[in-house]
Amino acid sequence: MKSVSFRHAQEVSQTEFFKRFDAGDLLEGSSYRLAPEARFLNLNPVYSEEIRKHFAGNPGQDASSIVWHQHANHALSSQVCCVNFLAPLMRQPEVLSKVLGDALGIKPPVMQPVGTDDQGRPVFVDFEWTGESDYLGEWPKGKRASRGANATSADAVVRYSDSHGICTVLVEWKYTETYGSPIPDNSDPERGNQTRIRRYAYKFLAPEGPIKNDLGLSIEDFFWEPFYQLVRQQMLAWRMQDSGESGVDRVIVLHISPRGNKALHKVTAPSMRAYGNDVFEVFSELLVKPDDFCSTTIEAAFLPTLTSVEADGPAADWASYLLERYTFMQE
Repeated sequence: MKSVSFRHAQEVSQTEFFKRFDAGDLLEGSSYRLAPEARFLNLNPVYSEEIRKHFAGNPGQDASSIVWHQHANHALSSQVCCVNFLAPLMRQPEVLSKVLGDALGIKPPVMQPVGTDDQGRPVFVDFEWTGESDYLGEWPKGKRASRGANATSADAVVRYSDSHGICTVLVEWKYTETYGSPIPDNSDPERGNQTRIRRYAYKFLAPEGPIKNDLGLSIEDFFWEPFYQLVRQQMLAWRMQDSGESGVDRVIVLHISPRGNKALHKVTAPSMRAYGNDVFEVFSELLVKPDDFCSTTIEAAFLPTLTSVEADGPAADWASYLLERYTFMQE
């Protein structure tokens, strides 16, 4: 019998979720995609208003607004998945500490704010993080990049302190994605391979950069997803750390994806196949400092905390919603 792909299983699961909770406003012909104007029904309703307000940004601060991805109305959106898991923890550092400790395999650390809201209250998680400067030469001239569009960004960012100092963690989140083809060489002169080479070639193999420079690799070898995303985020982490952004001592990349999405681990780039059979293990092997990159599963990071939340505690709505909607965690 032919096995069911992880993506198809999630289509079925999300359809059942929307049926149970009568989400309504589904796009015609789809059972798991909302009408664009109803996209915020894709969020945990308890936190939806606060999340929308946070993404809208603070008045008068151009860099504070965050762009929703084109498919924010899609039940399989990885951005929405990331936000549903992490946004409710923006003001719950104790819960976030437990999750991050499990994700990184360390003792639950002391969480540090990554910013403040429009009332000056600390925020412990933020999204679509581009860094505080144009570290990779991607931003429009004289302007800040849009957070979530047209520049390297992390799906989420958190920060903690321990005996070694302050560490910023750039989170890359995947849900049902799979890859196989090289990235398209767009005819747009600002988005094609020549622009990519011009922006990144001298950075990623810099003597003090993140990628080993004795492997005979070129930036073109990374023009396959997810390698292209991974190398850009690792370069961003390196440049943030090198600049001492926000006084941090270290910046690392944390990749989080479902355990069941085996196809995501395929080594897509031909030049990388000599290094192994798992894309995330291979990428770690290419790094000068492998500990600057960590890959884990959603289950390993979240399930221990989700299943131990008190039924009447402040995180109860967060936990019950995730366990009800993302059933793959307990399969």
